Amino acid sequence: MQDMINYKHLKYFWVVSHEGSIARASTKLNITPQTISGQLSLLEERIGFALFQKEGRGLRLTDTGHLVLRYADEIFELGNELGDVIRGSGTVGPADFIVAASSGLPKTIVHKIIAPALTIDHEIRLTSLEGPVESLLADLAVHKVDLVLSDVPVTGALSVKAYNHFLGESGITFFAAPSLAEQYRKDFPNSLSEAPLLLPTNQHEIRKEFDFWLSDKNIRPNIVAQFDDSALLKSFGQSGLGAFFMPSAIAQSIVETFHVEAFGTLPEVKQKFYAISAERKIRHPAIAAIFEAAKASLFAS
Repeated sequence: MQDMINYKHLKYFWVVSHEGSIARASTKLNITPQTISGQLSLLEERIGFALFQKEGRGLRLTDTGHLVLRYADEIFELGNELGDVIRGSGTVGPADFIVAASSGLPKTIVHKIIAPALTIDHEIRLTSLEGPVESLLADLAVHKVDLVLSDVPVTGALSVKAYNHFLGESGITFFAAPSLAEQYRKDFPNSLSEAPLLLPTNQHEIRKEFDFWLSDKNIRPNIVAQFDDSALLKSFGQSGLGAFFMPSAIAQSIVETFHVEAFGTLPEVKQKFYAISAERKIRHPAIAAIFEAAKASLFAS
């Protein structure tokens, strides 16, 4: 079997399997479709079984293809872990550490989550990215990023092999410019009825949780504006346009940075935070530092 497998061919098979077509794999690998198709044919010839069947414009794995993919996932996961160990060893200059955060997460809490990575003994060069979580998980699958931060866990609905590491959770705290905060501090949270609120858009998990709470309490605020970008939301809040909420774990930082006042908390409305990696066990020293600090301090309460 060792003589049978060419690992370059196996890598092409692995990428095509996860991308769903030779065309998309060609773009991902920056290799012509003809080259990939030829290499796959050689792999099938060596194995002695077909790995794909055509399905519309894409490809579907055969039973043998599913079997080979399970082994390929394990092989390239181990290869990635080896890369993590080597890059994290600090023996040959700074090691690249690439963290991608879901665009809906507040920048302040992303900073607090990843900052401990820069305190480890190994010298690392941090790259921070953001975007839609589905796109980030696709990059994680092909090892373009080391870690994805999200407020929702990856599920089996996405064809990505990844592992959730629960960092912690936080209730939410409401903030506003001083004059508004004073007005709505009284009789909180009932004061939120008809209060001018600045909210994240409803594609974000915490907005769904907050809307459920509003419905349960029969509270109807005046939603002045909705934002995808949490930094822009906070800037409008700072200007006095309305009240807004952020995770309670960063309440002090929000007050100090944006010169607003906290006027109420909802510990029962919780935002959860996950670090999603391609490895089941945390071996990368920077990821370990992030996980330990989140548990010990940021979300300790």
